[in-house]
Amino acid sequence: MTAGFWTFWSIVLAKKHIFILGGARSGKSRFAQESAGKLGNKVLFIATGEPLDEEMQTRIDQHKKARPKNWRTLEIPTNIGKQLEEKIGDAEVVIIDCLTLLISNLLGDELDYSKAEKRVMAEINKLMACMDKLDASFIIVSNEVGMGLVPETKLGRVYRDMVGKANQRISQRANETYFMVAGIPMKVKGD
Repeated sequence: MTAGFWTFWSIVLAKKHIFILGGARSGKSRFAQESAGKLGNKVLFIATGEPLDEEMQTRIDQHKKARPKNWRTLEIPTNIGKQLEEKIGDAEVVIIDCLTLLISNLLGDELDYSKAEKRVMAEINKLMACMDKLDASFIIVSNEVGMGLVPETKLGRVYRDMVGKANQRISQRANETYFMVAGIPMKVKGD
């Protein structure tokens, strides 16, 4: 066999996709960062949150301070797949934090279930195509939003359902899935 053949397969086999799910303040971001350090040195952090108010700006600033200085950060609220293909550079590991904010950004105030589903699933499909195409490991963080009460508003119910569907799709694609409880990762999928 040629050296090129083995190089291709070593890259394919080295790629790992990790999905980290949990509640608010469960340690998802910390665990994602620790996992990234084990997968490679060149890390690209994709932040989906937007500083729409003072509290969110404070949270974003705290997250920035917690990340290693040598990591690149891109703030991408939507259309992650397309932008990643253009801006990945030499990244070995891509962290997307977080899927729930991405979906919130996509939905806005969309109340039509079928339109919301079409919009969210198109974004998730583009992201998964990007994951397949690029030679990087991916760590995707999301909230588990389906374990509480049924949301009171229609928009809340549409949002919960879209996050649940997206979480299922990403978890199916991931090599490993973890559920975070009080800072402790529980592996629910993978070797």
